[in-house]
Amino acid sequence: MITLGDWEKGGTFSTLCGKRVFCRDGGAPEAPVLVLIHGFPTASWDFEALWAPLIARYRVVTLDMMGFGFSDKPGDGYSIGAQADLFEARLAELGVTGYHVLAHDYGDTVAQELLARKNPALKSVCFLNGGLFPETHRPLLVQKLLLSPLGAFVAQLTGPGRFDGNMRRIFGAATQPSRELLDGYWSLLTRANGLRAMSKIIHYMPERVARRERWVGALVNATVPLKLIDGADDPVSGRHMAARYRELVPAADVTLLEGIGHYPQVEAPEAVLEAYLEFRNART
Repeated sequence: MITLGDWEKGGTFSTLCGKRVFCRDGGAPEAPVLVLIHGFPTASWDFEALWAPLIARYRVVTLDMMGFGFSDKPGDGYSIGAQADLFEARLAELGVTGYHVLAHDYGDTVAQELLARKNPALKSVCFLNGGLFPETHRPLLVQKLLLSPLGAFVAQLTGPGRFDGNMRRIFGAATQPSRELLDGYWSLLTRANGLRAMSKIIHYMPERVARRERWVGALVNATVPLKLIDGADDPVSGRHMAARYRELVPAADVTLLEGIGHYPQVEAPEAVLEAYLEFRNART
């Protein structure tokens, strides 16, 4: 395991779109570029279990989005478009002209926005569990409360015990998060008054509804290869979301991971890697 401290030491900070953003890169400069996009409410450390095998094959680029992890946590400016802008700015800074995406949760919506922009540099997208369709998203009670007028108050009342319970609820029964993992997530969440940011970021949920035509349309009309790797036992975006994906996405390529919850890259990294490499290798 790459500890949170080592993850931070292995990264750098860059000013992107006027914000101080934590970035982490690895792999051979000449290798195909793979962009990792994390979810809510955690950070790029979510991908630590996949880091070594991925950088052995790809040039991997990731960052903590605004409001998350080690990056800036301003009082506003958390639209999905603004988060997508960060990735495009980082790729431009690195001189990248072609890239693939592996995204999770909130990051799925950011990836959908990148797809909708029809940038020819984007070559493929693989999604992990996330709210690709607002009609199948089943938010936790705490997410609903954060979205309410009491959101800021609810965020400040959140403590590590309640946070642990919410996270354990979305992991698989046999793949529960370790104490070290939960402590790391809590540290990332609370850094630089991050709890305050959560009640701002959570407005991605109504944004998904308002922009459904654009973001679901990006899936339905995609001209690049798409893949879904989904933890079937996720109560938020598990088997039911994968079924909707199969209904709407032409020639849907889906791998369901039985017994796995909302964080497949954490709970079953070997299975995720196998499915992802099969997807990529079939198209090279």
